Amino acid sequence: MQQDILINWSPQETRVAVVELGAVQELHTERTLERGLVGNIYLGKVSRVLPGMQSAFIDIGLERAAFLHVADVWHRHESGDAPMIARKNEPPKPIEHQVFEGQSIVVQVIKDPIGTKGARLSTQISIAGRLLVHLPQDEHIGVSQKITPQERDALRERLQKLVGLKENGGGGGFILRTNGEDASDEELAEDIAYLRKTWARVKSAATSLPPMSVLHQDLNLLQRVLRDLVGEVTQSIRIDSKEQFDKLVAFGKEFMPSAVPKLQLYRGERPIFDLYSIDEEIAKALGRRVDLKSGGYLIIDQTEALTTVDVNTGGYVGARNFDDTIFKTNLEAAQAIARQLRLRNLGGIIIADFIDMAHEEHREQVLAELRKQLVRDRVKTMSGTFSQLGLVEMTRKRTRESLAHMLCEPCPACQGKGSVKTVRSVAYEILREILREARQFNPKEFRVVANPDVIDLLLDEESQHLAGLSDFIGKPISLKAEGGLVQEQYDIVLL
Repeated sequence: MQQDILINWSPQETRVAVVELGAVQELHTERTLERGLVGNIYLGKVSRVLPGMQSAFIDIGLERAAFLHVADVWHRHESGDAPMIARKNEPPKPIEHQVFEGQSIVVQVIKDPIGTKGARLSTQISIAGRLLVHLPQDEHIGVSQKITPQERDALRERLQKLVGLKENGGGGGFILRTNGEDASDEELAEDIAYLRKTWARVKSAATSLPPMSVLHQDLNLLQRVLRDLVGEVTQSIRIDSKEQFDKLVAFGKEFMPSAVPKLQLYRGERPIFDLYSIDEEIAKALGRRVDLKSGGYLIIDQTEALTTVDVNTGGYVGARNFDDTIFKTNLEAAQAIARQLRLRNLGGIIIADFIDMAHEEHREQVLAELRKQLVRDRVKTMSGTFSQLGLVEMTRKRTRESLAHMLCEPCPACQGKGSVKTVRSVAYEILREILREARQFNPKEFRVVANPDVIDLLLDEESQHLAGLSDFIGKPISLKAEGGLVQEQYDIVLL
């Protein structure tokens, strides 16, 4: 499987598309004024401790206070064992015994703010390098689970020697990343030194800067492309900015020399995202409906609690019998669902409602295809089996806002509901509201200011009811159309 990475840069935002097998699989966007916070280290201030929730709110200088749960509080056991978040089968120490209001505390963002929720924090610090992840408070030496078990022990032993003993200026925990599997001892030693210097700067800043200061900021999206997205399957990394190309080359030479030959400056006349119709794919990814090549389609609905995917045969009648039609539609849907999860960056609970299949063999093949496609996802994803109702439940780790949440906002007319009250419903609501107001107040006149369509209905079909209401309350009712008001909006002015 070949992979190409396209980077569209402007002073306002950076957009990255990961293309595999000729189709866009992932989209990453970072706006200059809206950079993600995951990995950033702050000197926070405890604003509130909630023993009942075993959590605390930490002010790190954002609009909303961040959230620290007791499970994410690092501490050293009294026994002198290696520090850790929590020991197996041992309940954590109550949070009210670990932090107090007004306390300054070094914290790291582990989850960006999403919707109305503030950022999630941890006091267990980890700093990612090119080849390694540094755990400065720990002594653990680990190796990525993606590396084969046969090689892990040898790599762990090599890394242990390079890290050295704490008494000799070594120590601290390190985890070998997947792209460090073939690194030389010299490269690993350089990464260890870089990460220790970074931690030393963080500690120094924590003693000299005031609370709510940024002590360390994670790499920007361009740099993370080289660190996190580039692999052996990557054929090219094309970028359309000469200035950013030069910066990436310099960054790559220092931290990822193997990625530098793959960097290419795009000089074409067409916008770089037009090469694979990426802007069209983005527009499709913001819609509910996803058409399948066979004629079937998916309906994807994203809510606060979960995401649902409904599979439909649509106009597909190409198979020999109905069972084969359903099976082939579900098989194609399994591939499309896995791609849409990555493309839209959907996280949390996902429920897929495949078309009911009569044969167990067909269900097993559809599940196998779905899991095969999900393996390509760099974000941790798990899927269950078919439930008694024919549903497949999946979970995908939330790493950042979904594509829709990043690029869209709720409709001012329906506030995200996807529907508005009918003109007649709003007109009747106005009549009821006038009657309610007349019982409480005694104005000379009631004036209704509403959407033109609502006013037209009141003047035409509902004019008799309006006149009857005016006679009943003994007050005149005047109407005024206001084009700037959406259908549900109105105002009743007492004159």
